[in-house]
Amino acid sequence: MTLRRFTILLYLVFLVMPLYWLVNLSFKTTFEITTTMTILPQSPTLRNYAFIFTNPQWFGGLLFSIGYVVLNTIISISVALPAAYAFSRYRFLGDKHLFFWLLSNRMAPAAIFALPYFNLYSAVGLFDTMWAVALAHCIFNVPLAVWILEGFMSGVPREIDETAFLDGYSLPSFFVRVFVPLIASGIGVAAFFCFMFSWVELLLARTLTNNRAIPAIMTQAISATGIDWGLLAAAGVLTSIPGALVIWFVRNHIARGFALGRV
Repeated sequence: MTLRRFTILLYLVFLVMPLYWLVNLSFKTTFEITTTMTILPQSPTLRNYAFIFTNPQWFGGLLFSIGYVVLNTIISISVALPAAYAFSRYRFLGDKHLFFWLLSNRMAPAAIFALPYFNLYSAVGLFDTMWAVALAHCIFNVPLAVWILEGFMSGVPREIDETAFLDGYSLPSFFVRVFVPLIASGIGVAAFFCFMFSWVELLLARTLTNNRAIPAIMTQAISATGIDWGLLAAAGVLTSIPGALVIWFVRNHIARGFALGRV
């Protein structure tokens, strides 16, 4: 038992150490980071965080990124819900091929879509807007959300649909008031993965904006004078918070998704 506890403790330390070290670096100056290695900051400073919150580019980039990520998640789930319902409840010519084609879009690298989207959004005036990034990420997140939601919907007995229709529910009313609450866990899982992909994606966010997204702005901490490690660490801590909050709120849904074998 002692060996088991020690192994678990060692594993937890292994997991937590990178996060702790990131927080540790965020309270240090670049000079201290590059000249010494200490478990705790020798001269703790909030300069890195103050710079992010007072600099319009950095703080604006953080809000801009949160905006297009939330927008993309809402759009992806809204589009995926009726599509997944169609795949789970109806059989039509080419349904399996269409389902595979959707997943093949998710497997494609983002680089092949960067130039077409850049040209399209420049032509229609969407370049450097939240809509540009949010809509571009849909090509990856909608197939993923459809795949996850279809698995949850297929687990709901068809008899529920038939009973609801016999009780006088229309399809939209049944879908919103009865069916959606039954697959709330699936929606939570799909929203989590859509949020996380859109939050960490860099190539499209950088190509379709003038470096307004926070992942792109973080690359500007590298200059001719060197790398501002403290600023990068502070930005890393702040960009980890939204993901951690999302995980906290949907943790039970994610656990159920793994239990059902769809994630």
